[in-house]
Amino acid sequence: MSRKNSLFCALLAGALLIVFQAVLCPSVSGQARVRPGIEVLRDRGFDILEGKRVGLVTNPSGVDSRLNSTIDILFNAPNVELVALYGPEHGVRGDVHAGGKIEDFTDPATGLPVYSLYGDTRSPSPEMLDGIDVIVYDIQDVGARSYTFISTLGLVMEECASRGIEVVVLDRPNPLGGNKVEGCIVEPGFFSFVSQYPIPYIYGLTVGELAMMVNNEGMLRGQNGRKEPSRCNLTVVPMEGWSRDMLYSDTGLPWILPSPNIPHNESPMFYPASGIMGELRNYMSIGIGYTLPFQIFAAPWIDAEELCSRLRSYDLPGIAFRPVYLNPMAGAYKGKLIQGVQFEFTDFEAARVTETQFWVMQAIAELYPSHKALETCAGFGLFDKVCGTDAIRKGFAQRHKADDILEYWRKDVETFKEKKSRYHLYF
Repeated sequence: MSRKNSLFCALLAGALLIVFQAVLCPSVSGQARVRPGIEVLRDRGFDILEGKRVGLVTNPSGVDSRLNSTIDILFNAPNVELVALYGPEHGVRGDVHAGGKIEDFTDPATGLPVYSLYGDTRSPSPEMLDGIDVIVYDIQDVGARSYTFISTLGLVMEECASRGIEVVVLDRPNPLGGNKVEGCIVEPGFFSFVSQYPIPYIYGLTVGELAMMVNNEGMLRGQNGRKEPSRCNLTVVPMEGWSRDMLYSDTGLPWILPSPNIPHNESPMFYPASGIMGELRNYMSIGIGYTLPFQIFAAPWIDAEELCSRLRSYDLPGIAFRPVYLNPMAGAYKGKLIQGVQFEFTDFEAARVTETQFWVMQAIAELYPSHKALETCAGFGLFDKVCGTDAIRKGFAQRHKADDILEYWRKDVETFKEKKSRYHLYF
């Protein structure tokens, strides 16, 4: 090959590599369409943090579009005094399993104290906040009410409100977009760490918008015995380039799993479709412990073809099913061949995501009467808490028909859509 041809081939290879990076890794190659709050704050010279002692609530998902950690960005900023880190469920470094207790420790990379918000206490204690002027929150949300990071944010806001500490939320995309709303709001008697606010299960707000709503709509509890709700000094640093019709794949940003079972940027779409039923312990596999978490319904007593055929017969909009056979690597069915269905969203906008699991529960009751979900499980406390009510369980248990509960499940959607629109930062 001539030198001229060799040079041409080298240039062509280089150009193809650039195209490959831009298409498959758009954010790392500098082509992200959306700029998260941490990047906007950095471009502003960290102005709202200057001269203040800063605490940071974060986990591995707190990164910029080139995968630089918000911890490192703030720690190395010359005009920012980062003095403490706070770890939610799974920890600051994401190394704790779901529900696992987190202890306080010293971060080896920065030497900063790391305080647990998922151990002996889920609210920051006065000692944890001693000397702090502002708490910064930067965690990727998944857009579903039962995911505990937004509950941690609310508890932080409550404590900061009582102590005059500012709260700054660095905004990030809602991976489900900003329009979809599903589920009834949480009812009295069912508020918990997995249903902390009177909002639908899918709420269609970014974490910054949600923080504004929680702060302004009286959703923060009063402190020190006060009956009236509290309100903190809140600042949201908005993203640039995000719009409400964007799913996460539209943003060009890298996906860093916010917790172990949300590994891909599509995982948040599947979580609300199966995670509620997943609270019926040891009932069936929803893919946890396999390579498709939250994307499967399977058990040893299921016939894959039979269940798939029944679910297809319901003609549910925007969703497709296929038979699946799997051998989980962890969990109750570890090492056992089980059968069931995998589902995909063919039209996420049209799909009624959370209702998927109710139709699966109906199909199971029709095909396998001895395995009806609400007759074979020992307890329903967490199921009710995640639903935000016991009306769904009680209504479904009458005939095991999805249609019996859908009107109740949908009753608050339109009212909430009107309310949430007052807090939209993006259009």
